Amino acid sequence: MPKTISRFITSLLLTLGIFFALHLLVLKQLDLPLLNNKITLSYTINAILAITILTALFKLKERYKTQIGFLFLFGSALKFVVFFLIFFPSYKADGVMDKLEFAAFFIPYVLCLILETVYLSKMLNKMT
Repeated sequence: MPKTISRFITSLLLTLGIFFALHLLVLKQLDLPLLNNKITLSYTINAILAITILTALFKLKERYKTQIGFLFLFGSALKFVVFFLIFFPSYKADGVMDKLEFAAFFIPYVLCLILETVYLSKMLNKMT
């Protein structure tokens, strides 16, 4: 496995692990249910998608140099499709998406997006 991908996976899992623990700590401090709103599934799926997307981009970077940004956007669109297929139906089942449901998905999504962007930027800078 290339060093870039290994570093990304390590950084991603470490970051998500820390924020997952912090997320649960905040929920506990506020006396809210810890594992509701598919929080564990959300962190897991976002991690899997981020690893898959960045690995695919790494493998395709030479072949599709000029389209790598569009491929990255396709990966982001894929994440939204997953959200609307897996999470949205249960979040909207009661007719309202509350802040806890939004946070359960959005926190890991944003963390993964930030790390993907940073590593993709480093990868593209090395290509020029």
